[in-house]
Amino acid sequence: MAIRRFKTSSIKTGSKSSKFWDQTTVLSVTADYLVVAGGGSGGFGRDDSPPGSYGAGGGGAGGLRSTVTATGGGGSLETPLTLNFGTTYTITVGAGGTQVTSFDTAGNSGNNSSISGTGITTVTSTGGGGGGAVSNDSSARRTGKDGGSSGGGGCSSTPGSAGTRTASPVQGYNGGNAQLTNENGGGGGGAGGAGTSGGSSNGGEGGAAAAIDITGTSTYYAGGGGGGAQTGRGGYGGGTSTTANKGGAGNGALSGSASATAGTANTGGGGGGGYGNANTTEGYGQAGGSGVVILRANVAATSTTGSPTYTTSGSYHIYKFTGDGSITY
Repeated sequence: MAIRRFKTSSIKTGSKSSKFWDQTTVLSVTADYLVVAGGGSGGFGRDDSPPGSYGAGGGGAGGLRSTVTATGGGGSLETPLTLNFGTTYTITVGAGGTQVTSFDTAGNSGNNSSISGTGITTVTSTGGGGGGAVSNDSSARRTGKDGGSSGGGGCSSTPGSAGTRTASPVQGYNGGNAQLTNENGGGGGGAGGAGTSGGSSNGGEGGAAAAIDITGTSTYYAGGGGGGAQTGRGGYGGGTSTTANKGGAGNGALSGSASATAGTANTGGGGGGGYGNANTTEGYGQAGGSGVVILRANVAATSTTGSPTYTTSGSYHIYKFTGDGSITY
């Protein structure tokens, strides 16, 4: 905690002396935080002609900034906030990118999450990029969108590329490219690792999630969405077959077999990329998961709005915001 000290001093009055003893006044509190943005949704896949049978890209995970354990994109840990007593700080939790149900449409990017208020530099995590679509008409729509973590590329007769992680400081990784030979989309980037390109037997795997322990329990956040697949299986969200769905990420669709899955709420996971089958819902790019903001300090808040979940761990008082609100110490 930040403190202000008043030094001992003496005042002499005639032959007498009065002494003012040390006092310590607490003016602020140091708070750790985790700020995760909303994940992007997967792109729309399609198998009619044109453009043919191909898989779409998975959505990128929401950007992740943390003062403990790890931060997104392999960057340095963030600096804890110094929050002044009596000041109200605004918490914004970003929604995930919405589901895509229209042909030739790239996934929607997630929304930013933040902590802001007087006397601090606003902490903003950037929403994940949407996955690239199956489109012969536009290379821009085949390309995964930029974001905290970027979306994977969508496939067509020309494979699409992944987007680029654009947040500063870094908050996640890039997605993977589409693969033409087997017509599989790329996985979206995750906070803990890059998405992979579409493979010979699967859509690209979503990038790894980041494991953060700010509540007393290590929890995975912000995995990349899996790419849609024409061959083999849809890409796993958040990693390989042994780490499927980590960080709340959705899996990609598989031709004629399974629809993509959405990112999980309050994880920042990317949504799975679609693969069309006779224009059914298997083509839909699924929604990204909403973000989350968590604050912990060694004193309790005096008031909050938005009804955050309150827990304790050791000496820490922990506030988990799953929607917009505010906090005052």
